[in-house]
Amino acid sequence: MTETTRTGPHAASRLYFRQLLAGRDFSVGDPVALQMLNFVYLVGDRLTGEALIVDPAYGVDDLLAVLAADDMRCVGVLATHYHPDHVGGDLMGTSIEGIARLLERAAVPVHVQADEAPWVERVTGVGAGELATHHGGDVVAVGEVPVTLVHTPGHTPGSQCFLVEGRLVSGDTLFLEGCGRTDLPGGDPEAMYESLTTRLARIPDDTVLFPGHRYAPESSAPLGQVRRDNVVFRPADAARWLAMFGR
Repeated sequence: MTETTRTGPHAASRLYFRQLLAGRDFSVGDPVALQMLNFVYLVGDRLTGEALIVDPAYGVDDLLAVLAADDMRCVGVLATHYHPDHVGGDLMGTSIEGIARLLERAAVPVHVQADEAPWVERVTGVGAGELATHHGGDVVAVGEVPVTLVHTPGHTPGSQCFLVEGRLVSGDTLFLEGCGRTDLPGGDPEAMYESLTTRLARIPDDTVLFPGHRYAPESSAPLGQVRRDNVVFRPADAARWLAMFGR
């Protein structure tokens, strides 16, 4: 399993943070997980023992077991977006367990961006009353650790990233190499450009990017390095960006 090292400016932090790769660190050997290369994140407060799970999919019981082994307990879910490989549901005829299974184990809030709520309901079967809806800039506290929600539409209408103590959990908005697709239902290349170049531009270069999939040799990288090396930042303006999509 991968865990961030508590050194440097974050050494005295209460932050509990783990990055887990589906198919390897949990739900071991699941053929769909091995193909999709999803990351799931555990974010919490070491002193209170409370944790949030970012995008619990595949082996939900395994994720809860990881928390328990670390003397942590799940008090909520942070959902980056509605796709089944992140929150559960039917993926091309394959059923992936997710937040519906988690809610059977623990009655916790599922934090979603307001625009994403109806999509999450439709895909997972979870009722509106079990979702806590938010807007960009909202803060969800886990113990004494604040997590800032950053609304980044483009991959889906309500895609959101999570900023916590110098780390950006980006879901499928931005990968170390490339960005999320915009040709799936709810995708919008214009919105994606604005998210990448305006909404995420406010986040410092030394913030470490933790993506929703392992689509690069490394599992994380400083955001400044990603901005320098990732091809999605090469178009000089929106017109050149949209030309890549035939617009």
